[in-house]
Amino acid sequence: MKPTYKFVLLALVTFTLFSFTPSPSFEIKGKINSPSGTMYLKAFRNKMFFNIDSAKIIQGTFHFKGSVQHPDLFGLTTNRNETFSPYYIFIENSPIEVKIDTANEEKAVISGSTANDLFVKYHNNENYKIDSLIKANPTSTVVAYLLYRENAPVLSASEIEFNLALLDPSLKELTYVKQLKEIAAIKRKVEVGHQALDFTSVTPDGKSIKLSDCFGNYLLLDFWASWCGPCRRENPNLVIAYNKYKAKDFSIFSVSLDSNKENWVKAIEKDQLTWTHVSDLMFWDSAAAKMYGIRGIPSNVLLDPTGKIIGRNLMGNDLEKKLEEIYDLK
Repeated sequence: MKPTYKFVLLALVTFTLFSFTPSPSFEIKGKINSPSGTMYLKAFRNKMFFNIDSAKIIQGTFHFKGSVQHPDLFGLTTNRNETFSPYYIFIENSPIEVKIDTANEEKAVISGSTANDLFVKYHNNENYKIDSLIKANPTSTVVAYLLYRENAPVLSASEIEFNLALLDPSLKELTYVKQLKEIAAIKRKVEVGHQALDFTSVTPDGKSIKLSDCFGNYLLLDFWASWCGPCRRENPNLVIAYNKYKAKDFSIFSVSLDSNKENWVKAIEKDQLTWTHVSDLMFWDSAAAKMYGIRGIPSNVLLDPTGKIIGRNLMGNDLEKKLEEIYDLK
């Protein structure tokens, strides 16, 4: 009986040790050049950030503690407004130090997170190929995020699927991976040669209108927002194209990804956009944007009079050349 007793005792001791093994966690120790206030920790979803925690700033320091299932993107900001862009931070379960200089609105200095180091290296960096980056880091949630956020807007359905296949199977349940599969499926439905998907939305004066109500002309389905700098810079090109070809049955149907109606209406007036406008004021949750797989703006879809898609993302001179081709102008 003695050997049996020893075995049971060893098993109990081992179980006790494992019971008290702490779960992986992160701890953020932050410094900011503001003596007081509140720091908000925001979670990321669909190109938007949502408040999930807050900490008092005491003598220029703040502190967060918790755990994550996998390294993921979060935001830090002293602005509670959920449409306000925060400082990006990729959090992993490790001690992390953050230094924020409020004079630099673009980034904070972050150490202690290898995931964040990788993110900083490639975020908004055009000097990399996403397929090569995935091959070098197949299990990284950071590269899955970069594929989702920064590359999917310009990739075709086939290109998205190709890159997804390079990711390690361990990431298959990752939100970014699931959303990329959905985006690829949506993009296949709205490729050149397909019939445009119809939808109903609301004009600034509250009237409901269908996209198909405007079929019969060559129609540019335009996605934009008042807060989007590149969109506002592209608007003068749209005005020129519209004024040049409207007498030849060319129209524009603009869908705004605004969430603030006043800002939307002011931008329409200021930029002199004298065509049809709609919005559900749902920001990146715009139903029409989701239907067309829009992951970046400005973006557009050119339709023939029957509603068939004949072009996508025609900006500036590319739109002018396409319209010249349509109307046979040299």
